[in-house]
Amino acid sequence: MLPSHNRFKYSGIKQRPVYNWPGGKRLAFYVAVNIEHFPYGVQCGVDLDRQTQPWSQRSWLWREYGNRVGEWRLIDLFDELDLSVGVIVNTENYEHCPELIAAHRDRGDEMIAHGRSNAERQIEMSEDNERSMIEEVTAQMAKADGKRPEGWLSPYLTPSAVTSDLLSEAGYKYVLDWGICDEQPFWIDTRHQPLLSVPYPIELNDQPAIAYRHNSAAEYCDMIVENFDEMLRRSVEAPLVCVISLHSFIMGQPFRLARLRKALQHIMSHKDQIWMTLPSEIARHYRELPTELQLTAK
Repeated sequence: MLPSHNRFKYSGIKQRPVYNWPGGKRLAFYVAVNIEHFPYGVQCGVDLDRQTQPWSQRSWLWREYGNRVGEWRLIDLFDELDLSVGVIVNTENYEHCPELIAAHRDRGDEMIAHGRSNAERQIEMSEDNERSMIEEVTAQMAKADGKRPEGWLSPYLTPSAVTSDLLSEAGYKYVLDWGICDEQPFWIDTRHQPLLSVPYPIELNDQPAIAYRHNSAAEYCDMIVENFDEMLRRSVEAPLVCVISLHSFIMGQPFRLARLRKALQHIMSHKDQIWMTLPSEIARHYRELPTELQLTAK
């Protein structure tokens, strides 16, 4: 037997119970935007066209473009489309660019915890340090936003072996770390109580697509449209969650933003057929389903 995480059992999507999203819809759709801040002068963070060694001022400035310009442009686009989004945010941004965070808060967007900075990886932390970091992030967001964050995504998708346990103990309602393996929510086991996994994309994430695979803006946005169309078609058979994940310093660039607008306009043209939502709403609806329709951990 190969080593296992022992968090959940295998489940093929064809063998699962069928249910509906609100309004009898079968396809849920949400947009996640990542807002990040890095310490200056420290080697961390992917660069677009070269390795970042030993560190790179231009890589830091690329991300700062997202905070100073790119995310503001994305907000304009979301306003134009009347689209609420999930904001996956480092708490360092609450100090670095509070006006930007306030703009999302004023829109009613969902604030999703993403650690203090993407320079810190939970997989490299001791359990005590990770627990303290989660408590600090939760408290800072609760104070600034007026409510606790319900969801968590570990920086760089690098959770430790106990991250899910610590999040459950800290009262989080859902986690995105496990969500890349499915198109539906499912429960994962923890030492405290089960924690809900909500889908989150790796393929339709602009950073691996553009920074690693070097997809063009046109290619990436074609991927969005074709993935959405296929999932809408497939959702006749089963309820699904379609997600795109954006980074302010990548898709906030004007030439990419123009393509993104067209892709999102295509999706919005089908809004009567889909549930335009947020991950917290997906988690809430799923928890309220009859137990026999949910994917349990064991």
